[in-house]
Amino acid sequence: MLAHGCTTVILAVTEFDFDFWRPNLPEIVKAAHQLGLKVLLDPWGIGKYFGGEQVSKFLQDNIENRQVSALTGEKLPYACFNTNSFRDYFQRFCLTLAREAGADGFFWDEPHYAFPKSYASIIGGVADERTCRCPVCMKRFQEYYGYEMPRIMNDDVKQFRWREALFILEDTSRKIKEIDPQQEITCCVHATLNSYYVTEYRGYDNWDMVASCPYFDVFSTTIIAWELPEAFFEQITRRTVEVSRRYGKKSERWLMGYYKQPQDFGQVDKVVDLYESLGVDRLAAWTYRGGYGTVLAALDALKLWDRIGENYKRVIKR
Repeated sequence: MLAHGCTTVILAVTEFDFDFWRPNLPEIVKAAHQLGLKVLLDPWGIGKYFGGEQVSKFLQDNIENRQVSALTGEKLPYACFNTNSFRDYFQRFCLTLAREAGADGFFWDEPHYAFPKSYASIIGGVADERTCRCPVCMKRFQEYYGYEMPRIMNDDVKQFRWREALFILEDTSRKIKEIDPQQEITCCVHATLNSYYVTEYRGYDNWDMVASCPYFDVFSTTIIAWELPEAFFEQITRRTVEVSRRYGKKSERWLMGYYKQPQDFGQVDKVVDLYESLGVDRLAAWTYRGGYGTVLAALDALKLWDRIGENYKRVIKR
């Protein structure tokens, strides 16, 4: 990582790691610090509410407290982060690590409501299906709006989902900073266009609401596939920087360092130049060594990793 110009490592901590390997985490953080690397902790795949391929122990141990399909009533393999059960579980996980691990902060990794992605509408939205319409969400909605939560999305449902989705992260971030005010909190949301092809309503699509959270330090928007047009990279990046600056946050943009690599590795250089020219504060890439040795590896994983490293070092030198 040092040889590739990295200054920070995001340490993915799974629910099993927390239960079984937790005594090792402070040692990993210490080793990274000794090398001069900053460490952010990522509750990777927790409840399948965060991004990450790892399985969820919470879902294994809790057959209830799951997100529920609005149209079919089916319980889905995603924790409902509006239930007290999962909120308590998530906070215990994060606050324990804040006290014990000695890291520099936390990375909220693509938090989202479950959403089927079978097809998309050209005017925005991914079908009419959505979550969550579990008893907890329905009761809370009824108390707030005075009528039963509809199955189809309306403005009240949209506002409710944005507000409830943000609460768990805002509340946990506040408590982390009470433990250590120097902890840096990054919230990374999906890079959708928001108003036209395609709005996904994952619960964090209102970027102003997310970036205005007083306990977040960095506003981040996630990876864009290399094959998408350059105009998409520019629009997402411009909006990311504008929203971040509006609320006094650092901005962060990502490079796709796994699976499908660019046809021409020169595109990596161009995108990095674009990010820098638009005023992005921090660059990041997923994953380590281009996913080498995993099912998500890029075709030329190590070459892709090297090209990203060359760009990191180029930016640092400038």
